[in-house]
Amino acid sequence: MAEEQGILYAVEQGVATITLNRPERRNALTPAMLQHLQSAVDRAGTDRAVRAVLIAGAGKGFCAGQDLSIFDAIPKPEEVRDIVLTYYRPTILALCRLPKPVIAAIQGVAAGAGASLALACDLRIMAEDASLLMAFSNIGLAPDAGASWFLTRLVGYSRAYEIAIAGERVSALRALELGLANRITLADALAADAWQWAHRLAQRPTVALGLTKAAMLQATEQSLETILALEADLQAQASATADHREGLLAFTEKRAPRFQGD
Repeated sequence: MAEEQGILYAVEQGVATITLNRPERRNALTPAMLQHLQSAVDRAGTDRAVRAVLIAGAGKGFCAGQDLSIFDAIPKPEEVRDIVLTYYRPTILALCRLPKPVIAAIQGVAAGAGASLALACDLRIMAEDASLLMAFSNIGLAPDAGASWFLTRLVGYSRAYEIAIAGERVSALRALELGLANRITLADALAADAWQWAHRLAQRPTVALGLTKAAMLQATEQSLETILALEADLQAQASATADHREGLLAFTEKRAPRFQGD
């Protein structure tokens, strides 16, 4: 297991586990952490042995958001803008562009930019006592790190705006009801259940899962005509893979397919 500036990275059976590792600060994010998080995501993207990614937090919380203690005083507006554009923007985009499924395993609280990070993942599993907190308005800020985009896509404008301005915790159960979480589980079972889910996805046809992600991220932003053309292009790519050939062969032979990720 490799560690870089508060980020742990390990690969096992096709799953890359990226762990935010500052438990003493509830995994609050620093510029260095974000740089190494982006590097870990990029590494997972280019490693053929990786077919699914799991992002977790060490200790009692997923991520408390931006570590405000890095500032000696109230940051200047230009400093805030620079951090969002230089460190958060490329990290969030790297997650969205990663052609492999990404699961966030959320324990404790995912707050502020930590909630943004969780929402940037493709799938979320939460411990039953975990929560999401759009904490920005509680300190007089607007959402960042993609929170407004992801939240609105997931729950619609009115609910997204309510969650953002209320500054209140959204419980795991409520998150599941709203579609902010895909699954909830017992706190003691979170790590195992999240990894097992990622492992199952790692056995699926990796290229097809990545192409599906690319299509769905654009689906609500483009016209139906544009998406139909995009689907044709992506389907052509998928049909050229070894996993597609294996899927067809398994179907005709009436057996479970053995996908290799190619």
